[in-house]
Amino acid sequence: MDGAGGNGSSGSVMCQLVSAEGEQLGAALYLPHNVGPPQLQDIVNQLLHNEDKLPYAFYVGDEELSLQLGAFMQRNNATAEVTLRIVYQPQAVFRIRPVNRCSATIAGHTEAVLAVSFSPDGRCLASGSGDTTVRFWDLSTQTPLYTCKGHKNWVLCIAWSPDGKHLVSGSKSGELILWDPKTGNQLGAPLTGHRKWITAVSWEPVHLQSPSRRFVSASKDGDARIWDITTKKCVISLSGHTNAVTCVKWGGDGLIYTGSEDCLIKVWETTQGKLVKTLQ
Repeated sequence: MDGAGGNGSSGSVMCQLVSAEGEQLGAALYLPHNVGPPQLQDIVNQLLHNEDKLPYAFYVGDEELSLQLGAFMQRNNATAEVTLRIVYQPQAVFRIRPVNRCSATIAGHTEAVLAVSFSPDGRCLASGSGDTTVRFWDLSTQTPLYTCKGHKNWVLCIAWSPDGKHLVSGSKSGELILWDPKTGNQLGAPLTGHRKWITAVSWEPVHLQSPSRRFVSASKDGDARIWDITTKKCVISLSGHTNAVTCVKWGGDGLIYTGSEDCLIKVWETTQGKLVKTLQ
């Protein structure tokens, strides 16, 4: 910064630092061509007298400055005779404390854990694993509650009902199983219909239906299916994607949103399963 009164040699450029609100930060400075964003951050922190060094992003016009000044000038055919107006904007000003210790290790699964989900009240954790089991864990004591056996292949996804009274799990064999979290018991026979593995499950929001009764599942087979846990049957099949359905969400507006490997998001109504719109 000592070059503020310099004479703009071929290795430097006159720069004016400006806030996002347009306020100039001190006088214009002659800065060497090898100055880049890290050095500009130091200069801004010094001029603002920041006790803690804060991160900033820098822009010239609408373009973010990610190069050294010399390289930026050369790429944009800019002349050193014109003052370069550099806008600085603060980035995240919060502090993230790193996780430096593990509070607990809960062992039990004998193969990879593929899915975990907290109960709605936060007191219980459910997990699905490559060992084909679903397990319930008591988070207050950090001990296992139930080991649920019923799947014949990897448990790929799990989802709690919004009222916390049921948990559904989907496996690589394409079947879905409903569980009672209070006892760990399987509720009825597996729900079958998908031709390939289950990729995602989502329950109908509790403000639309209480107690929870319906959920939707997505599959590698390209379909999504709405299930009724009272009748234990698929009530609507949502077909229209040309590739695997990778994710599904039951929205608060009562519509179901499916995302697929065909690069489309489809929106469905849930009374007859009609396609409302396709987002592409």
